[in-house]
Amino acid sequence: MSYHFNEIEAKWQKYWADNHTFKAENNCDKPKYYVLDMFPYPSGAGLHVGHPLGYIASDIYARYKRHKGFNVLHPQGYDSFGLPAEQYAIQTGQHPAITTETNIKTYRRQLDQIGFSFDWSREVRTSNPDYYKWTQWIFIQLFESYYCKDSNMARPIAELISVFEAEGNTRINAVCDDDVTAFTAEDWNSFSSEEQQDKLLKYRLTYLAETEVNWCPALGTVLANDEIVNGVSERGGHPVIRKKMTQWSMRISAYAERLLQGLETIDWTDSLKESQRNWIGKSVGASVTFNVNNHDAVIDVFTTRPDTIYGVSFMTLAPEHDLVSKITTADQKAEVEAYIEATAKRSERDRMADVKTISGAFTGAYAEHPFTKEPIPIWIGDYVLAGYGTGAVMSVPCGDQRDYDFAKHFNIPIPNIFEGVDISEEAYSDKDNTVIANSDFLNGMNYKKATKRAIYELEQLGQGEGKTNYRLRDAVFSRQRYWGEPFPVYYVNGKPQMIALEHLPIVLPEVEKYLPTEEGEPPLGRANVWAWDTNTNTIVSNDLVTLSGVEGSHDNGIYPLELNTMPGWAGSSWYFFRYMEDAANRADVFATEEALKYWENVDLYIGGSEHATGHLLYSRFWVKFMHDRGFVGVDEPFKKLINQGMILGTSAFVYEATYEDKSLNIYFSSELHDGPNNIQSESPIWRERNDLFAEKGISTDDFEKVKYRLIHADVSFVNASDELDIDAFKNWRKEYKDAKFLKGDDGTFKVKREVEKMSKSKYNVVNPDNICEQYGADSLRLYEMFLGPLEQAKPWNTAGITGVHGFLKKLWKLYVDDNGVKVSDAEPSKDNLKTLHKTIKKVEEDIENFSFNTSVSTFMIASNELTQQKCTSKAILEPLLVLISPYAPHIAEELWSKLGNDQSISTAPFPKFEEKHLVESNKNYPISFNGKMRFTLELPLDMSKDDIEKTVMAHEKTIAQLQGREPKKVIVVPGKIVNIVG
Repeated sequence: MSYHFNEIEAKWQKYWADNHTFKAENNCDKPKYYVLDMFPYPSGAGLHVGHPLGYIASDIYARYKRHKGFNVLHPQGYDSFGLPAEQYAIQTGQHPAITTETNIKTYRRQLDQIGFSFDWSREVRTSNPDYYKWTQWIFIQLFESYYCKDSNMARPIAELISVFEAEGNTRINAVCDDDVTAFTAEDWNSFSSEEQQDKLLKYRLTYLAETEVNWCPALGTVLANDEIVNGVSERGGHPVIRKKMTQWSMRISAYAERLLQGLETIDWTDSLKESQRNWIGKSVGASVTFNVNNHDAVIDVFTTRPDTIYGVSFMTLAPEHDLVSKITTADQKAEVEAYIEATAKRSERDRMADVKTISGAFTGAYAEHPFTKEPIPIWIGDYVLAGYGTGAVMSVPCGDQRDYDFAKHFNIPIPNIFEGVDISEEAYSDKDNTVIANSDFLNGMNYKKATKRAIYELEQLGQGEGKTNYRLRDAVFSRQRYWGEPFPVYYVNGKPQMIALEHLPIVLPEVEKYLPTEEGEPPLGRANVWAWDTNTNTIVSNDLVTLSGVEGSHDNGIYPLELNTMPGWAGSSWYFFRYMEDAANRADVFATEEALKYWENVDLYIGGSEHATGHLLYSRFWVKFMHDRGFVGVDEPFKKLINQGMILGTSAFVYEATYEDKSLNIYFSSELHDGPNNIQSESPIWRERNDLFAEKGISTDDFEKVKYRLIHADVSFVNASDELDIDAFKNWRKEYKDAKFLKGDDGTFKVKREVEKMSKSKYNVVNPDNICEQYGADSLRLYEMFLGPLEQAKPWNTAGITGVHGFLKKLWKLYVDDNGVKVSDAEPSKDNLKTLHKTIKKVEEDIENFSFNTSVSTFMIASNELTQQKCTSKAILEPLLVLISPYAPHIAEELWSKLGNDQSISTAPFPKFEEKHLVESNKNYPISFNGKMRFTLELPLDMSKDDIEKTVMAHEKTIAQLQGREPKKVIVVPGKIVNIVG
């Protein structure tokens, strides 16, 4: 009986689907365990072999926990709102829902063929209205909440309104906008409805505000900082500029300290925790207020070094700071405006990362030093960001290198306030060894004393106070896209109003095109039916909207709906709760109280580290908010988090000749790349090259101006010897149709190989469909684990999969031969038991430590040993299948059934390790004569020294060796050696 893996895998995948083998139960006496993967965005390219790595690891653990007697929830779904489907819709006119559905079918087929134990009955798609109904509801709850500093939690906005009505806001201790002004109860009650709404918006946890955003003109939307890489959009590589827009924002900054403290309670890697700590960016110092000369304005700054206040020689504002346009003098206006325009083209990350470029502009205005009252010049510089702190810094060049370089560049004075320190070459930043000088009342003090005294004196002046600051900024929550969750918001006189739960979901409307409107509105501005009728609580035609402020119009109760949609992280910030509820019970709740109480939160979460400051931070924020409001019982979403490494692709490159930065459509084999201009004179290749260059109109004198660059070739065009299929390459794209190729001396065209990220854009993708067809899903699963530690990056090499595939064939033969199943009820030998139990011990340790790669090696060793032992014992081979089942479930199920089991192996108890089978009872003693070992003798380990000597001396080989001689002495070291001297 041969190992027909394709048939076996199809059979068991159908069995699992038909029998709902992996369906979790919400009412179960077993302990629960919740295993979750970061759910995928279903792209058109489908999965490549790098994608399943984390899924395989989580599946092994989920299957292992089932064997251990746990009720395992291991669901899967799709983060199905996204830019690629919308970009495709813009290009083709096809609705993103159609594209998404097609892509999901591909993903589902690929996931199923790899044999994952997902509970598909709980599938979630963020783009389904029955799901985003609850995303909209959570948004409404955020809008209806504020953050109370006294209780350190979110509270209903209705409580705040009650306080305002009774006593105003003077005693309110809440997180709010910086420009909130005090008002009394009398003031509040006299405010108009619109004025009250404006006041409340400054406290709400989601609010409308004009903010500096990352605007991507090519994509027509705002991008979060984590969606920008090297100054361009992560998706498509388009330029990003900074501009002001009215956006919905989330007041995540209110949770900064709790987000930091919560990291101490969860089992995440130190590196991931550190990423979040750095992003939140807690710092302790002081706020300082500088008055602006000749203006009714102040500049507030935050500094961690108030002890250096006497070293301030200039102020630096972010180019986007609101004060810039107000204080810039007429003489400096042109220079300042030109600088602001140039800065708008650089992303925040680019500005933060660029520490070499020094640029700025003087506003012509001056601030007043709070102590010396001396004028301080006010500059703008792009190293200061509007969204960080106050968007202004007090520049102390003697104590900060960036300020120092700026001052040197623009010839600004650098006063020295450090005792005994030379600052002629660089700034001095060693605060621990600081002694302050030239600073009046701070002279002679160290850092700590000077800081405390400076804050006290600032407070006496009313120009500062001690403060803890966080780098974490409120999260922009609007996107100018079509394919996203619609906001449950309509506007009355420009003020946002929420739509009640019973009228949700607000479903995306049909639009003719998916581009922004000609007036610059988001794509939803193209919808003809996108207004809210408060009379019928339905969506109606835009033509019926109340025309506010238009003479002769009247309020008919019909108002415009929000045109923006929510960002990609909205749906992924709570989806793990949705999985907790059976699909049949989801209509009226996002999850029942019983389900939330049973599953609590995710026990094991596996995904990429690139989400550290995006999804993982936002979901923690939402969960803490939902916990505050009593919607869930936990305040952290993921107990344990593991970041899987990346499977890298082996890319193929060809050398392309260029002249004046333009392709010549001439390509060189890789062995020629070290010197195409230095090819041996008069050689055939040399003449061929010259002829090709001449055909391109390049003179002999200009040959040295030809440059060479690497371009990707699709790896499917390259054989195992790195030879390029030139015809396939030429047919790949029309620009290569007439390309010329210079081959090496052996007549072949070789590519250059490099290991890099596996990506469709790098043409180095390996499709798991092909691997499963040729080697089987079990081989794929084992090989991905065998490549190396889960957390590390490792290169893919298809040739290497033959090793694990060979192991599976050998494993099959351990159970089955040409006559059928050869497993018997024979008693296992000691060696059989030793092999099994050392395998149990190692595999259990490996799975618990997520060291899956070493388990695969252990299986191979066990298979080899049992084959050599000619083991056929069911007592050994049956539990071995349970050990292998999490890794290679299809072959395990098939062999399990062949052993007479009529239930799936998936819930069979995990074998118990017994130490006694690894304890050696005998010792194979080397028997030596005058130090030379002549034979070995197996004796019980507990045999006494005298008995060992008697047994050895009576042995026939000893008698033969001695030939009647009496030994001088016999040395016996129990458990080690016997040496006969004589």
